[in-house]
Amino acid sequence: MPEQVKAETSMNGQAAERLLVVQRGVFVGMSPIVNDDLYLEFTKGTGERQRHRATLAKGARVSTNTYFGRFAASYWQRWTDVAEVRAALRLTGDGRYRVRLVASDIAGHRRILETVDGSGTGEVSVTSPLDKFVDGGALWLEVDAIDAALDIDNLAWTVAAPETVRPVSVAICTFNRADDCAETVSALASDATVRELISSVYVVDQGTDLVRDRDRFVEASAALGDKLKYLRQPNLGGAGGFSRGLFEASADGAPDADVILMDDDILCEPETVLRLNAFANMTVEPTLVGAQMMYLLNPDYLNVGAEDVNLATLQHGQRVAKALLNTSMLKKRQERRVDAGYNAWWTCLIPAEVVAKIGLPVPIFFQWDDVEYGIRAREAGYVTVTLPNAAVWHADFYWKDFDDWARYFSTRNSLVVGSLHSDLDTKGLSRQFFRQISEFLVGMQYGLAFTTLKGIEDFLDGPETLQDGGIRAMAAIREGRAAYPETVKHPAATAPVPSNEMKTERAGGEPSLMRTILAKRAVDQWFGRTRGGLVNIPREDAHWWHISKFDHVVVTDASQSGVRIRQRDKETARALLIRTVKLLRRFQKEAPSVSARYRAAMPQLTSRENWARLYGKE
Repeated sequence: MPEQVKAETSMNGQAAERLLVVQRGVFVGMSPIVNDDLYLEFTKGTGERQRHRATLAKGARVSTNTYFGRFAASYWQRWTDVAEVRAALRLTGDGRYRVRLVASDIAGHRRILETVDGSGTGEVSVTSPLDKFVDGGALWLEVDAIDAALDIDNLAWTVAAPETVRPVSVAICTFNRADDCAETVSALASDATVRELISSVYVVDQGTDLVRDRDRFVEASAALGDKLKYLRQPNLGGAGGFSRGLFEASADGAPDADVILMDDDILCEPETVLRLNAFANMTVEPTLVGAQMMYLLNPDYLNVGAEDVNLATLQHGQRVAKALLNTSMLKKRQERRVDAGYNAWWTCLIPAEVVAKIGLPVPIFFQWDDVEYGIRAREAGYVTVTLPNAAVWHADFYWKDFDDWARYFSTRNSLVVGSLHSDLDTKGLSRQFFRQISEFLVGMQYGLAFTTLKGIEDFLDGPETLQDGGIRAMAAIREGRAAYPETVKHPAATAPVPSNEMKTERAGGEPSLMRTILAKRAVDQWFGRTRGGLVNIPREDAHWWHISKFDHVVVTDASQSGVRIRQRDKETARALLIRTVKLLRRFQKEAPSVSARYRAAMPQLTSRENWARLYGKE
């Protein structure tokens, strides 16, 4: 019997019930950068924590009312037919103890459901029906060591097990992040229970600095054995790497396993794999189950509770109403149930039934592949659930500069996805693009304007532009951007500008009447009515409406690792503006027919045959 499935026995020794472990008591994180209070909190007194064991000093109290300690009762009641959940733990000591099962509601009000008093060493279990949590609320435990030290371990939340528990595969794609990827695989291999429930780990290496050469990967390989599948292929981006995992897991003769897609550069919490897989095994219908994202550089902070996409404006990563956003999970708890439109692929489980019905992802290389797949799954009847208390840490988005090559794929692919799943509002989008590019131009981000225009142009080339999986597009956009000096990042100390001439100019409050300000700044830039001299602008002040007052600025990169140098160039701005006007006229005229071509090409683009061709497996 798998370690995740336990059998409760009756008094006569006969198996009475099979229980599925859906959440374990984890009291310490996988990295010293993580605050252990995200797992277990001492609310009174002191003690010590280990990964699955905690020691309470006399008089101490611990609570699992923490990010990783809470049981997401609302989500389990809404998406599964589980009637009740049981929490059991082992206590070791010589004194008295008290164990409480506590619940919250949508407003965070605390109510005690059950209290167990005892002494000495033994096991305690408490049970709660899942009947008062549809819109929100969670469960947790509180334990008191009343008059002597107390150890707690073997904490497990269990539900009645289904007849069969499906295993799960993990697919990780990587490109020249060998150290990060090796650490992620090592984290998965470090947990014996997680190793057992995983059927395969596909590591799709698309780079030249190979993961297999890292010692950490070699060590993890020994632990995973033949479950580890190391695959090499050309760089087809995240879409190509993740699709390879889905491709292999759904091949003829492959086990009927769900697949967790996982970024290479995350800080991996193995417990999240167990929780996603357990939840997916218990949902009423096959469900995409995503992990939440915590910030890697600010590890206490949650990115967002759940996300959706606005196809009318081609904006993804939109916060679902009432979802927490950029919030410290040491100070706040997610009480409300918020329903996602999709889940990004930093870590997301895709059921085997979904792949069988809707096929593989679109070969759009990078950006919007996860969004498109989530939309397509929903259209086919499969929802996405972003599960609280199951997370990984991923690089903070606001430390990434908006002005990079990824804008090309974001622009092009948003139009592709919009075409596949909506009727593009060409007039509204043309106004939106014109406003956006105008801001880039007055902000002297000529390379960013070029990048956006190139994305629109290549979209209009039709589905043929996707036939190589994005390899040529990646090379072309990098080459094109190199012609614009402000796309280059320089070390702050050695940037090719005279530091003694630089003055820092901070921004004031955000002006009103933005359209009027934009028009005024454009006119001022055109006629050279800007302030001369060299100006330094910190990242937090790098708004277009502030930068556009000057003609030569040094702007801190969002990564804080260097600076960009922007300088007013009237001829470049003029050429890009003319190109913008012409292109948007073309966009309004051609986009409807181009959209129809993308929709017609969809079955071929997402087919196994097309991906096999891209992988060189024909």
